[in-house]
Amino acid sequence: MLVNKRKIVIWFFALSGIGLFVSCLMSCGKSGNASPKGLNIQYHVLNLSPDMNPVGLYMDNKQVNLSPYIYGVDQGYFYVPSTDTPYQIRSIQYNGTTLLHSDAVLTSGAKYTLYIVGAIADRSDTALLTVDTGAAPALGRGKLRFLDASPTATGGLDVYANGTLAFKNVAYKKYSDYLELPIGNYDLQINATGSSSVLKDLPGVTIQDGRLYTLYAYGYTTRADTAGFSAATFVNK
Repeated sequence: MLVNKRKIVIWFFALSGIGLFVSCLMSCGKSGNASPKGLNIQYHVLNLSPDMNPVGLYMDNKQVNLSPYIYGVDQGYFYVPSTDTPYQIRSIQYNGTTLLHSDAVLTSGAKYTLYIVGAIADRSDTALLTVDTGAAPALGRGKLRFLDASPTATGGLDVYANGTLAFKNVAYKKYSDYLELPIGNYDLQINATGSSSVLKDLPGVTIQDGRLYTLYAYGYTTRADTAGFSAATFVNK
């Protein structure tokens, strides 16, 4: 009888442990790669405003980011339900003051990037929202597009991929269509439109089969400090 009771207790704790493990997996999935409510909407925020101190993203008056968005730091995509609109960008430093907002409706299954650009000092701060999903490239090719978020690149920017002009005269707060490129490694050089002087060189950028990428430029061409001109890429798909 005592043996049977012991077996029952052992089985009880074993089943409780399994239940707790499954619960943890489900909980972790909701903040990681799982898709809440099955909507598969992915969001991505890039703070490219040098004088906008750390900010938080709020949707339906609820903060959705775990870490503050700081200048030039890419935290990648995360999942949100489409019902969580409008969005608000609020200052963390100044008691949650709302700096930017939008009522944009998000589409199920899409990816988005919110670029915070401009500066608070001259009241040019604003946000750009891009849809990052697109048609798949041909076999053996990837896709790249370019966004200009540099306030002082008023004459436009050109991008060369391994010495060949890929994007021409992309204006501030504008972005190109996706361009198909053969898979491989690329040296991406960004110049002021019509100039042979390289503002930023990104060597060794890999374009993989079936992938979509965004190249973005930000910062000031007139400065040499941490707010100086820079560029980076990220994977859309």
